[in-house]
Amino acid sequence: MSTDQTNLSRRKFLATAAKITAGVLLAPRFLTAQVKDGPVQQINRAAATSKINVTKLRGNIYMVEGSGGNIAVLNGPEGKLLIDAGINVSKAHVKTALNSISDKPMKLLINSHWHFDHTSGNEWMHDAGATIVSQDITRDHLTKKIFQPEWNYTFDPLPPGGIPTVTYKKEHNVHFNGEDVHVKIYQPAHTDGDSSIYFPNADILHVADTFWNAYYPFIDYATGGSIDGMIAAAAQNVAQTNKHTIVIPGHGAVGNHAQLIQFHDMLSTVRERVSKLKKQGRTLNETIAAKPTASFDPVFGKYVITGDFFTKLVFTGV
Repeated sequence: MSTDQTNLSRRKFLATAAKITAGVLLAPRFLTAQVKDGPVQQINRAAATSKINVTKLRGNIYMVEGSGGNIAVLNGPEGKLLIDAGINVSKAHVKTALNSISDKPMKLLINSHWHFDHTSGNEWMHDAGATIVSQDITRDHLTKKIFQPEWNYTFDPLPPGGIPTVTYKKEHNVHFNGEDVHVKIYQPAHTDGDSSIYFPNADILHVADTFWNAYYPFIDYATGGSIDGMIAAAAQNVAQTNKHTIVIPGHGAVGNHAQLIQFHDMLSTVRERVSKLKKQGRTLNETIAAKPTASFDPVFGKYVITGDFFTKLVFTGV
């Protein structure tokens, strides 16, 4: 398949995800019962047919895009080390993408956090030979039912084969295929169990969903997320990178240091604007009507999270 065809398929998937999610996310109130065909089910259907794009970054490190969150792959004689597993229904397409990199087996899988679009592929990757590693908090989430009100969906625990068997509290270091891999936790930000993964020899940093490149991010308050934590994580990402660093976001195209700064500044400014309106006594609807994200919407407001919904998320956390 040509690059143009692959990118078109990806755009169709993103457009579908945005369209089907926006109606639920922006509803004035949420149903108490889980809908039978809500955004999670529809995103899964879209992911089942979405084509996967593979981008070679630096050295033997690749980004695999199109199955939920972005996947990083460190390939070499020892096999493949992966960051995140994507959506389970994308298995056939992800396997094809991984085989296009090499025929080496999967050996290690590191989960950046618990969300289904980063972990629902855990079980099949484990069955293919990968040992799964995560923060202890992330493992705990993956063993329980979790209701996400913004998505109006209850996520079931992963099957036993998808549960991480190696955990860490603050950091985890691996030497694999001649590359050091440094895993470090954030304070609660996107969730209460986010981690960054750094490849120092290649100077590549996977920041997962603490950075959505050119998109407003989701903040999962149901499992400990925080707008202030997102701002702190963004500042941490800026401090850990320079103009040469390749940045892998949770969602969006490959990023860089300048885009991390732009993202941090957006988060800080929107938080300040929303907090000021809330302190003035504005209600949520009045705050949304004031359009505190308006100056950022042309850049960040074109994906699942619109400016109005991001305002709601920030309002909740200030």
